[in-house]
Amino acid sequence: MLSSIKRIHFIGIGGIGMSGIAELLFNQNFKITGSDLSESSNTDRLKKLDIPISIGHDRENISSAEIVVYSDAIPKDNVELIEANNRNIQCYSRGQIISQLAKLKSSTVGISGTHGKTTTTSMIGSILKDSNLDPTIIVGGVVKSINTNSVLGSGDTFVVEADEFNRTFLQLSPTIAVINNIDLEHIDCYKDIDDLKDAFTEFANSVPFYGMVSICKDSENAAAIIPLIDKPIVTYGIESDDVDFRAINIVHNDGKVSFDLIFKEKSYPFSMNVPGEYNIFNALAAISVCKTMGLSIEGISNSLEIFTGVKRRFDIKVQNNDLMIIDDYAHHPVEVSSVIKAIKSNWDRRLLVIFQPHLFSRTKQFYKEFAEALHNADLVFITEIFASREKLDTSISSEKIGKYIKELHHKNVFNITTESLTADVKSKYMKGDIILTVGAGNIWRFADKLSESMQ
Repeated sequence: MLSSIKRIHFIGIGGIGMSGIAELLFNQNFKITGSDLSESSNTDRLKKLDIPISIGHDRENISSAEIVVYSDAIPKDNVELIEANNRNIQCYSRGQIISQLAKLKSSTVGISGTHGKTTTTSMIGSILKDSNLDPTIIVGGVVKSINTNSVLGSGDTFVVEADEFNRTFLQLSPTIAVINNIDLEHIDCYKDIDDLKDAFTEFANSVPFYGMVSICKDSENAAAIIPLIDKPIVTYGIESDDVDFRAINIVHNDGKVSFDLIFKEKSYPFSMNVPGEYNIFNALAAISVCKTMGLSIEGISNSLEIFTGVKRRFDIKVQNNDLMIIDDYAHHPVEVSSVIKAIKSNWDRRLLVIFQPHLFSRTKQFYKEFAEALHNADLVFITEIFASREKLDTSISSEKIGKYIKELHHKNVFNITTESLTADVKSKYMKGDIILTVGAGNIWRFADKLSESMQ
């Protein structure tokens, strides 16, 4: 790549999306530095590439930077961001730099939706890679088969998550857009569900006339915007029968799923090693995109059959007759419900769920819905709220979720702290149990601790 810019600094480099962009640019011979508040598996991975990373933010961290890229979680009063602006250094948000990277390729596939973006992006990227199309991929999770969240390919396709947070997906103009589903989320960015639907409609209509929008018709809110989209559309679903791609004859068994794909009145068998109805929706989205791109259904099926998933998405840590430990990133009531349903439909074992609420605003908005989703677990442990980018809000606590579950007549609900988590869970464990840790914060660390201490 021809460029007079060589030195790029990332503020918040430890974020899953930021770390992938940093790695991709590093692989294009840019000089990358970064900073974050704490170490993580992402910063560890980048350090192994000899990318200098500072823990803590300091104006000196950007002393040699020609461009600064900042995470959406970085506040405007961050010392490094202020220093960059004072020095007239060009600053790009994560969404802005992704839109710039997309211009390097002739076609972009942008995967959007409240849920399922990471897995669907990984599926599409894996299928294209298996088909020797060598795509460039940036995904919000570590894909197990390649052990990274970004791939620099020589092909002409860029596959990327299109995140609705802060409306960043509106900076992307994909050739093919996917809308997996639309549910109210990011209430700090959207005033209501109609505001969110309007943003998805704008995203869909950013596709060029020669492009395509793939949309799930089983999602009520996604289906509602179809009449407002003025670009070519393909649809998919399970319950809806008037769709282009449909899954029928679904079988869940021991963490695997099989189904028959109906496409143009013909039936094609599919099987996958990732469980849950939600992963069938993800697969249907991937199938619709890759078939539109000219790939054979047989080739797509073969790729999905060997797809091993993404870390922190139904990530099985321990599996034997005495104990299963699963970790999942679910942080919205719909996602929590879907993961619990997937476990219950695959295994007839007692389920202990450890839920770490993520964000005060999300907990305040959805505490009843979280309680209803968690109600289907046999034992529920709820930790303190993981604040992430938000400041303390004393008007809401995780106890409110626990209280409402009890009002729904669930008898085995425990509000705990992460400090006491391991001891609390082990005290209730019975041989044969499945333990699920779930949340978008640092709950995965406790899944690892439980895995180490209980085997």
